[in-house]
Amino acid sequence: MIAPALRKNLRLWINEAVTAGARRFKACAIVGITLRCFQRWRDDDIDRRSTRVQAPVNVLSEAEVEVILAAVNAPEFAHLPVTQIVPRLADQGIYLASESTIYRVLRRRSQLAHRRRERKASKRALPMALLATGPNQVASWDDFTF
Repeated sequence: MIAPALRKNLRLWINEAVTAGARRFKACAIVGITLRCFQRWRDDDIDRRSTRVQAPVNVLSEAEVEVILAAVNAPEFAHLPVTQIVPRLADQGIYLASESTIYRVLRRRSQLAHRRRERKASKRALPMALLATGPNQVASWDDFTF
């Protein structure tokens, strides 16, 4: 990014070169910027890329977030995953948000955890594999003939 003071000098030098007969895009190329960058500088003295803060226009309000949390934490839905809550609400004619948005809200509020009544599934160790290094070392019930 080019500092505002240097940007002002570059604009003056490029304009001076253009009035002397140089092509604008060639003068810009010599100083190491694009023509479009120079055009942005001509429009205003502020580089809009460095000062612009863009907020999404469809961001949920705090009231909408609270409605989503109230619905998801209601006793009838408290034990269900979001993938089952959204269709059940849709069957009732209620649309609060998409599944991904509800997941995002729950994650921000640290509520994205195990939602069922039963205990969370635990990791179990895999059984040791039987390893035969030679013949007749491992036998199973179907190996025996009567």
